[in-house]
Amino acid sequence: MDEKQRIEQLRRELHEHNHRYYVLNEPSISDQDFDFLMHELQDLEARHSELADPNSPTQRVGSDLQTGFRQVAHRYPMLSLANTYSEADVREWYESVKKGLAGEDFEVCCEMKYDGLSISLTYVDGRLTQAVTRGDGVQGDDVTQNVKTIRAIPLVLPGKGYPHEFEIRGEILMPWASFERLNAEREAAEEPLFANPRNAASGTLKSLDSRVVAQRELDAYLYYLLGENLPADGHFENLAAARSWGFKISEGMRKVKTVEEIVEFINYWDKERKNLPVATDGIVLKVNSLRQQRSLGYTAKSPRWAIAYKFKAEREMTRLLEVTYQVGRTGAVTPVANMEPVQLAGTTVRRATLNNEDFIRSFDLHIGDMVYVEKGGEIIPKIVGVNIDERPIICQPVQFIKRCPECGTPLVRYEGEAAWYCPNDAGCPPQIKGRIEHFIARKAMNIDSLGPETVNEYYQRHLIKNVADLYTIDVQQINGDGSRTKSAQRIVNGIQKSKEVPFERVVFALGIRFIGETSAKLLARHFKNIDALMNAGLEDLQEVEGIGEIMAKSIITYFHNPENLAIVNRLREYGLQMELANQDAVSSTKLEGQSIVISGVFAHHSRDEYKLMIEQNGGKNVGSISNKTSFILAGENMGPSKLVKAQKLGIRIINEDEFLEMIE
Repeated sequence: MDEKQRIEQLRRELHEHNHRYYVLNEPSISDQDFDFLMHELQDLEARHSELADPNSPTQRVGSDLQTGFRQVAHRYPMLSLANTYSEADVREWYESVKKGLAGEDFEVCCEMKYDGLSISLTYVDGRLTQAVTRGDGVQGDDVTQNVKTIRAIPLVLPGKGYPHEFEIRGEILMPWASFERLNAEREAAEEPLFANPRNAASGTLKSLDSRVVAQRELDAYLYYLLGENLPADGHFENLAAARSWGFKISEGMRKVKTVEEIVEFINYWDKERKNLPVATDGIVLKVNSLRQQRSLGYTAKSPRWAIAYKFKAEREMTRLLEVTYQVGRTGAVTPVANMEPVQLAGTTVRRATLNNEDFIRSFDLHIGDMVYVEKGGEIIPKIVGVNIDERPIICQPVQFIKRCPECGTPLVRYEGEAAWYCPNDAGCPPQIKGRIEHFIARKAMNIDSLGPETVNEYYQRHLIKNVADLYTIDVQQINGDGSRTKSAQRIVNGIQKSKEVPFERVVFALGIRFIGETSAKLLARHFKNIDALMNAGLEDLQEVEGIGEIMAKSIITYFHNPENLAIVNRLREYGLQMELANQDAVSSTKLEGQSIVISGVFAHHSRDEYKLMIEQNGGKNVGSISNKTSFILAGENMGPSKLVKAQKLGIRIINEDEFLEMIE
């Protein structure tokens, strides 16, 4: 491969990694590996100026912009920092600063690099007026309402002496304790786990429901003050003033003068950071004087007066003893590596997920192998490599099982799926108990008096073998020896109260494979009642926005299973809500027969609320524009491709005020 081909390959890879990191919040490589690829591309482009491309990953800051939030331009651009993993680069940066200041004395402020979501907060007269994410560095998402739920960020400053208007920047974080609790909840509900606290914080702050943000207990550390009439020329001194105004400023800051003091600071926090309540991934070094910062200036992408030193991921080597297999609610079989205990990031690690059969094959894993283990985001153990040189002479390759480890049923692998599944959903104990646990979960039937341990106990005692059986148990059956009458009554009351849960959550609670909370709501609002959903064909189901062929086939398979039908009919008999409540049903025919596309960001109501209004007035929500589209309900930042297509087809575009007047 010549250098031109390598440049093109690197650009493609880095664009994809940027998208996964900033948009999907699903990074597939480490920060260090990403930085190495970026540095390689920068070096190649420097040698081949004739191949310059304004859209190269080296010419932009990765974006975390999403639809659903208003975009706001930054008063001061939020550039990324140059970063390094080596002490030599830190020394080189220090010398470049010294040269840039022509030998003038300078101080360096050393501070923690927190691993969260960058935020810019604007205060006017001591009151928070706006919170904007970094976005693409030039503009970001206005997340003010969500940020107001974070208790570490003051809404009104309790201190005094602050400027009339200023901006303070920092990092939104999810503490380890909140992260572990959230992932435990998601694991119990068989939802995808967040890889690390940074992804969890980002996903939370981008939620369109500020109540979700409040529940997840985010934290924030502030680290940079901007504006006119700041208290001092020193960055360190300005943050000290900000702390007195009521802001949460890290205590782990130090002002130094020599490169040896910088190295000492780095080495101290490389170990001590493991005792912090939040995730950190490095150290930030800044020239302390704002005057000197202005003198040093910026490159095209980053300030010359600052650099980030990033810690290497902690990695250890240990022996793979065996591979066991877990069966989840949906029947998915997950291989788990059982290893000799090893200390990693402050905890003892014995087990690590192996994801699926393809993952095992990619490493050519053998029992007895010495494997390298890291913690993704320093919390989720994962195998990242194998030391082939240490492989025992006699050892067996890991072979993925062919039968369910719980019930012995031959496993199946569906087209397009990486996982193997046990198809015996009616007779496999982990699937049965998993579906019951899913059914009682907070986002489903919300029977909070029950938990996994109780479900397991009732299953072992043969009180329940499916979700419908919950509605037949009574206090006497639960009470057993008579020692827990009050708790038994509370459980029965909770089960009875769940009959009030609305229809869309009942659909979600059924646990149909591939149908999550959002798709269940869309299905419920489209079909209105359980009978219409049960009798829907493949084309009917795919008319629902967001329901693809795989999901549609899964729904049909579920309702063609006699045992599932029997359970649904029993739930109906016991009084569960099997149709939309009156307030969700059609209230007028003003939009009857009309197919409507929604696009853009709205001021008065959310997109989901407008979709519900369309349905309540007899209209139909569609995701794409065609000659059958009646009109487009357009907010700000309507997609340019949709606008062009609408104009080409001559489709009417109305704003939200016109729409609200239309339905009155």
